[in-house]
Amino acid sequence: MKENIKIGLLGLIALTLVVDVFFSDDTPSRRAAIENDTTPQSNIAANPAPNNLVNPIASPLSDPAANQPAPTPKLSETRAKTTVKFAETAHNFGTIQQDTKNTKIFKFTNTGNEPLIIEDAQGSCGCTVPKFPKEPIKPGKTGEIEVVYSPGKQQGAQSKTVTITANTNPITSTIVISAEVEVPQ
Repeated sequence: MKENIKIGLLGLIALTLVVDVFFSDDTPSRRAAIENDTTPQSNIAANPAPNNLVNPIASPLSDPAANQPAPTPKLSETRAKTTVKFAETAHNFGTIQQDTKNTKIFKFTNTGNEPLIIEDAQGSCGCTVPKFPKEPIKPGKTGEIEVVYSPGKQQGAQSKTVTITANTNPITSTIVISAEVEVPQ
């Protein structure tokens, strides 16, 4: 029985040493190899651990954010910037009836020196649906965003927005539609 305990303790000590060597090697060359994701040739024989291993026990406890992937920037944030000028940024449909479709076309011009790339256009609710050009708009050229407002059973004064994301500064532009929605007689 004592012999089994000795063997078990020796195994535990050996496991501790192996874990210490492979996961806790903080020598400058090892740290540089992990950060650069390369293993220096002189360190391969002395430390055959894969170069991307880190201490799985210490890492989550010491810095939980380290395991989170960096947020991916929107394409409009990384592209060359341009400017856009809308002919109008707001439209009032006046008095309209429930369950109708109301369309407004917003015209714009690329006033910058780079192609205008609209990445997205989102209505503030499902009743406001924009359609935008998918192809780049060359400098000096114009484009259109069609907004269809279908109030459904809404009634009274309504105001909705469409947020356009593009390679402009700032990256979002907003256009507004409004109406007084009446119940049909």
